[in-house]
Amino acid sequence: MNKLTMKSVDLTQVNIDKIAELFPNVITEARDEKGKIKLAVDFDLLKQELSDVLVEGEKERYQLTWPGKKQAILNANTPIDKTLRPVKEDSVDWDNTQNLYIEGDNLEVLKLLQESYLNKIKCIYIDPPYNTGKDFIYKDNFREPADEYLEESGQVDENGNILFQNTESNGRFHSDWLTMMYSRLRISRNLLREDGLIFISIDNNEIDNLIKLCNEIFGERNFITCIANINNPKGRSDDKYFATAHEYIVVYKKSETEIMGFAPEENVLRRYNKVDEQGFKYREIDLRKTGDSDRREDRPNMFYYFLYNQDSGDFYPTSDEYIPSGYIQIAPVRDDGSFGRWRWGIETSKEKINKLIPKFMKVKEKWTVMEKDYLSDKEYVKPTTNWDYKDVNSERGTEQFIDLGFDKRVFDRPKPIGTIKRILEISTKSDDIVLDFFSGSATTAQAVFELNAADGNNIKFILVQIPDPIDESSVAFSEGYKNICEIGKERIRRAAKKIKEETGADIDYGFRVFRVDSSNMKDVYYTPDKLKQGDMFDLASNIKEDRTGEDLLIQVMLELGLELSLPMETKQIEGKTVHYVAGNSLIACFDDNVSESVIIQIAAEKPLRVVFRDSSFENDSARINVEELFKMLSPGTEIQVL
Repeated sequence: MNKLTMKSVDLTQVNIDKIAELFPNVITEARDEKGKIKLAVDFDLLKQELSDVLVEGEKERYQLTWPGKKQAILNANTPIDKTLRPVKEDSVDWDNTQNLYIEGDNLEVLKLLQESYLNKIKCIYIDPPYNTGKDFIYKDNFREPADEYLEESGQVDENGNILFQNTESNGRFHSDWLTMMYSRLRISRNLLREDGLIFISIDNNEIDNLIKLCNEIFGERNFITCIANINNPKGRSDDKYFATAHEYIVVYKKSETEIMGFAPEENVLRRYNKVDEQGFKYREIDLRKTGDSDRREDRPNMFYYFLYNQDSGDFYPTSDEYIPSGYIQIAPVRDDGSFGRWRWGIETSKEKINKLIPKFMKVKEKWTVMEKDYLSDKEYVKPTTNWDYKDVNSERGTEQFIDLGFDKRVFDRPKPIGTIKRILEISTKSDDIVLDFFSGSATTAQAVFELNAADGNNIKFILVQIPDPIDESSVAFSEGYKNICEIGKERIRRAAKKIKEETGADIDYGFRVFRVDSSNMKDVYYTPDKLKQGDMFDLASNIKEDRTGEDLLIQVMLELGLELSLPMETKQIEGKTVHYVAGNSLIACFDDNVSESVIIQIAAEKPLRVVFRDSSFENDSARINVEELFKMLSPGTEIQVL
C-alpha cells in the first residue's frame, strides 16, 4: 500500500522518468539548492542522442566523478583539532599489549594515526556499509557550524558523532557513499607499507563504483583481483531473479607485494600418495603440456626427446633423433597421435633430471615422462578467486558469535572468522600490523587471536569503530550494551578467554582502548592572537582542566609519530610526574615549576625527545637554562614545549 504524498505532482520528475526510459545513459545525479541529491539529466549527452552530428560540449575525458567529490577531497585534507584519550578501565593488559581498539569516527581516527602509523600497516581489511538503503553512511563536514550541521544531518550519537540514515528511498544514490568512502580510502593508503594490501568486502550495490574508486586511489595497475566470496551457498530466497550466493572481496596492493597461499587441505594431501627413498611425499604429474598451446608448432623449442635404457636405468633428454641400441625414445605425443611439447625446456630437464621418471602408460600404451611433484614444494596452495570454503559461510559467523555466549540478536550477521583468517593467512606474517576501520563486532580481533595461537605468530591489530548507538528496544540494549563498541570490546574479551582456555597458547590477548575526543588544548593554544587582554587574567592554563598527563602524552605521541602500542611508564621524581615511552624514546613532564634538579635527572637518561609545558619553567631564563643543561648532558635530545 502506497502512502499519499498529499501534494501536487512533480512534473519535472515525471519528465525525467520518461527521458530515463528512452535514454538511461543520460541520467546522472546532482545536488539541488538545499544540497539534497536527486536524479538529473546530462543535457550535453541528451543533445548528442538527438543529433546526427557531433555536439560540442565540455571536453571529454575518462574520469570518475560525482556530486560531492570535491568535498570528499576536502574532507580528506582538512586537519582536525582532536586527539585520542586512553580508556584504561575498558582495556585488557594495558601495560603489555600491542593491540589497539579505537572508538570514534574512522575518518578522524585515520587522520590522527597518520604520523604514528605512516607506511606501517601490512594489511587493511574493511567491511564498509554496502549502501543497501538500510545502513549508516558517515557524513563528514569539518567546516560547517555545529548547529547548522546538526540541523542538516538530523542525528547524532551519544558521543556527538554525526550520522544519517541512508534510507530505502535514497539507497539508489551512489554519491554520498562515494564521498564517504573516497576520503577514508585515500587516507588509509598512506598507512599501508609499500608491500601492504587492502581487502574490502562489498556486494553488488557498489562493486563497480568501489573498483573505479580504488583504481583512482591505489592505481589501476595495483588492482590484484576481485574474489567471489560464497558466503550463502543456498542463495538469498527473497531475491527476484537469481538467488545471490556470494559477496565480493576486492584486493589492491600499494606497490610490489607477495600473496602467500593456503595450507593444503585433505583433498589435496591425498594426491601426494608416493614416497621417495628419503621419505618425502610426492605425486606424479605428466611433463607433457596439455590444454591450450600444447602442439609442437606452438613452442618448437619445447619439443625434444628423452632416451631411456631399461636395463641400465640411464635416462636423459636430447635434441638428437638418433636412438642408441637398447634405448627407448620418448616424445611428447598428444592423444590424437600428433606431436605435442613438454612443459619444461631441455636445459631445465637436464638440471632437474632427478625429479623426472620415465613411465609406460598401460591404458594409452605409450611412454611418457612424469614429474615428481613434492609436497614440500607445495607447502602453500595458490588462492583462487572463488572462495567456496565452508568457513566463509555467513552462518558460521553467527554460530561463532553464539559460541562466545552472545544472543544472536545482539549483533546482526557478524563476519565469519574464516573469511578474515584466510585474508590474514595470505597477506601477513608474524609481527605485522592489521587495520580494520569498520570493525563492527570485532571479528578481526578474534581471527588474529586464533591465528597467533595456532602458529605462534605475533600479528597485531588496530580496530576502529564509531560508537553507533544501540536501539533502546533491541535485545542488545536490554543486555546492557549502549553502543556497538561495547559489543566489540566484550567480544574481544570473551574470545581471548575462550582461545586461551582451549589452546593454552601464550600470546598477546590484550588490547588498549582509546576514544576520539576534542583536543586537550584550549582554543587559545591554536589561536593566541584572538585572546583579548581582559581574558588573560582568567586564563590559568592553555590545557583543558579535565585532561590528565596521560591524555597529553597520547596527543604528543600522535604528533611525534610514536606508535600507541609502545610501552609506557610513569615515575615520580622529587614529586613531579614523569612519563616514559619505550624507555628513553620520549620522556615527558607536564607539571608546573619543574626544578633544575629534576631537569638534570631527566637529561641524565639521554632521551631522544623530551617534552615540557610552558608552565614547567618559571620564566624565559629558566627555559634557556634547561636548553643549556641538555646541550651539556644530552646534546642529541630534541626538546619540545607545549
